Amino acid sequence: MFREVELPKKLLKDQVPSAGGEVVREIRQMAQGMENLSVLHVNSTCYGGGVAELLYTIVPLMRDAGLDARWYVMDNIPTEFFEVTKKIHNSLQGAKTPLTDEEWQLYEDVNMELAKSFPRGPWDVVVIHDPQPLAARTFLERIPENRKPVVGRWFWRCHIDLSTPFMDTWERVAFYVNRFDGVILTSPEYAREEIKAPITQITPSIDPTSSKNMIISDEEAKKILASLGVDQERPLVVQVSRFDPWKDPFGVVEAYRMLKLKRPDLQLAMIGSIAHDDPEGIELLEKLKKAAENDHDIHVLSNEDGVGAPEVAVFQQLADVIVQKSIREGFGLTITEAMWKMRPVVAGAATGCKLQITDGVDGLIINSTEECAERIDEILRNPDLAARLGSKARETVREKFLSTGHVANYLKLFARR
Repeated sequence: MFREVELPKKLLKDQVPSAGGEVVREIRQMAQGMENLSVLHVNSTCYGGGVAELLYTIVPLMRDAGLDARWYVMDNIPTEFFEVTKKIHNSLQGAKTPLTDEEWQLYEDVNMELAKSFPRGPWDVVVIHDPQPLAARTFLERIPENRKPVVGRWFWRCHIDLSTPFMDTWERVAFYVNRFDGVILTSPEYAREEIKAPITQITPSIDPTSSKNMIISDEEAKKILASLGVDQERPLVVQVSRFDPWKDPFGVVEAYRMLKLKRPDLQLAMIGSIAHDDPEGIELLEKLKKAAENDHDIHVLSNEDGVGAPEVAVFQQLADVIVQKSIREGFGLTITEAMWKMRPVVAGAATGCKLQITDGVDGLIINSTEECAERIDEILRNPDLAARLGSKARETVREKFLSTGHVANYLKLFARR
């Protein structure tokens, strides 16, 4: 039911050119006395989402700091389980989608099996990410003592916007949450009175040394775009995200079509990946392709088309405007990536977007499809505005949202007793 993820080697010293030496020295200093602290991160998948991207960096950097950090993912899980957990995810973000008794039973049955096969450790710290493996902590109480893992402290790391949940689902989830020693949220706005455990805020981050965030030469970047059918001589608007209703992909297409009447040379690229724990994404991708099939200036591309990290980086690097028209957004790493590449970003007024963007300073926040079209047009008409927003955006990311700061915040949490 679990397997350990094989991780690349990443070094803190390689982060210095982007993050500066001070934060790396802070990490080294905090890690003194934490040598060999055993830390286990657990989530549902090692591919296709922001959580996986985070863990591919912060776990190796924790290791380089001297911690015994590991990452395990759920394995051999039935597809029907992920259909249920997608409903849980959506309802925690406000969708009124009650689960049936049978769906709750499946969720609990799988988590019971996860509890039975949970990595034994011993672990000083276990961090469970998001709802999929959440209930396993509770069901471990039913496991015989001689088969239980040895764990010092348990944390639930929630990457979801919990500000307006569907209460029927949340009340049941909160029962499991309150078995933890602490809860980690991205924003104070996501805190709820039903959470009894101490809450810590830790914002996500990007790795400036990853292939997705490195700057590619213009010559090579243009070759990649040309191979995917994009005309580099015409303006390009890009949204990079999972294929998820909360990202409002059809709203992006609508905004594009509004502006297309005024700017017939405009192009739109909708770029995303399909994760095995998100069966809803496949259906939405097909609907989006159907909506775009009569317009050759709309490019809907995914990992199934051979679009991986290098291609995503190119689209972000050469986009005239990046859009993230989210209705709900826990954080939105694709915003962070675009800001790091100094691209002007137009984003929805979701909390996760506003955590990163100060409207008019390092990006633009919008509240409607019409406003989205207007702000895209404003940037395309004003290159100086685009350059100013992009320049400030990179500094915002450098100050707040790089991996080194993320690791430092985890170490501060682990140091508390």
